[in-house]
Amino acid sequence: MNSPVWWRDAAIYQVYPRSFRDSNGDGEGDLQGVIAGLPYLADLGVDAIWLSPFYKSPNKDGGYDVSDPRDVDPRFGTLADAKDLIAAAHAHGIKFITDIVPNHFSADHRWFQEALAAPKGSIARSRFHFYDGRGENGEMPPNNWISIFRGPAWTRTPDGQWYLHLFDSSQPDLNWDNPDVAADFEETLRFWLDLGVDGFRIDVAHGSVKEDILIDHRDPERLVDALRLDFLEISEAERAGLLGDIPFFDREGVHDIYRSWRRILNEYSGDRMAVAEAFVYPSSRAARYVRQDELNQVFNFNFMMLGWDAAAMKASIEGTLAELVDVKAPATWVLNNHDTPRVVTRIGSARKARALAMLTHSLPGGIYIYQGEELGLPSADLPDAARQDPAFIRSGGTDKGRDECRVPLPWSSTLANYGYGAGKPWLPQPSDWAQYAMDVEVKVPSSSWTLYKKSLALRHSHPALGGEGVPTWIDAPLGVMHFTREPGLEVVVNATDERVTVAVSGTSILLESADGSSLQDGRLAIAANTTIWLQH
Repeated sequence: MNSPVWWRDAAIYQVYPRSFRDSNGDGEGDLQGVIAGLPYLADLGVDAIWLSPFYKSPNKDGGYDVSDPRDVDPRFGTLADAKDLIAAAHAHGIKFITDIVPNHFSADHRWFQEALAAPKGSIARSRFHFYDGRGENGEMPPNNWISIFRGPAWTRTPDGQWYLHLFDSSQPDLNWDNPDVAADFEETLRFWLDLGVDGFRIDVAHGSVKEDILIDHRDPERLVDALRLDFLEISEAERAGLLGDIPFFDREGVHDIYRSWRRILNEYSGDRMAVAEAFVYPSSRAARYVRQDELNQVFNFNFMMLGWDAAAMKASIEGTLAELVDVKAPATWVLNNHDTPRVVTRIGSARKARALAMLTHSLPGGIYIYQGEELGLPSADLPDAARQDPAFIRSGGTDKGRDECRVPLPWSSTLANYGYGAGKPWLPQPSDWAQYAMDVEVKVPSSSWTLYKKSLALRHSHPALGGEGVPTWIDAPLGVMHFTREPGLEVVVNATDERVTVAVSGTSILLESADGSSLQDGRLAIAANTTIWLQH
């Protein structure tokens, strides 16, 4: 890191705890498993970890259906385990970021159970979005919205009212117009900050405030197609028309929430932070979430959704950095996460994924690494019978869901379940994953793990990496990106399938994503689908 504030250019590793490491043999990862993996993460060279939810939950949506945000679900351990994990991470020099889910609670949360038992118009129901239905007997939902997971966004209760859930029916949306909601989340923030967490990743950060709830959307099915981060083929013109004004996302009121949260974060020492999952359109609106009195970072979905195309990537990089100048926020670079295809699968090859990783690691700002990305893991091909994602279930199988990127990690090439744990993993691991196991990759000089370790080490030691500023672009052949970062770093990315020769000022190769290139007399012959860092 080269920034005085740790989060501005940190390498943050996302842990999906259910699939990270299983310490007790029940087939599911847990907090003690994360503790056991900390030496590995410290050796890799990450600055922080972000854990997906480990709170009490019926687990209808991978823990994002929270029934108690201030306690640990028994499947992951105990609150004492969480305290031990935070302390152990800090002992390894690793910051700790936890998820927070302000858009909805689980239907098992005590508030929702109270609401179901309470009459229409009660305070208990006002914490959520309960409405009478349309039609002569209220038999139709209040509007035509559909869930992000497909199917209706409304479920009817026994007394005839309907409640809103933008995701699964087990995840009723909260009503932030009710002051109880804000007060409860303030309590949750302070609870975890007092335990020593260094920050929060905010799930569906753009979704908490709804407007015009009783008004239909002109094309709700296609809108969900455009919102899903599964890289559906939707033209830019159609995407713009669908996403330009969504009554349930990116409304002005969300910013009041985050201004209040920022004031809480600022009360604590140690540069506590929050990063927004805010998929907004156009991408320039994301900068509104990181104004000086709001959040600290916002995920860069625009870049993550691109293919392996030099012109598109350069335009996205320039656009992202330009959009953040006025708010003085750092960029983030993300290649995949627990909701998207793994980057190797998304762009079609491990070689391209390695080159893309080196590109993002060379850019100003922070980077996020999804567990297994450093191993070059592809998305797993799962049988339908094994799938558990509510998106798969609610769509009747037409949407395969996100399980393919959540398969438990391979730690050992020789042990049962690849060393993930003694019990049968909750999702099946592919039979050919021994080649990706950590015990193999840490010994191979050309492995993805070795590349990530070298790259992260250089981000800590080289004065041009991380930090602030913008790249200085140099004219390059079609399909090639060429820029410098001062002091002393030159980056060349060949995103074509052919070897290309480029004039460079660099005198030595610091790191290359693959073999096959050569440097002589100011001429770099760079191999196909390769990124190279030069010292100049």
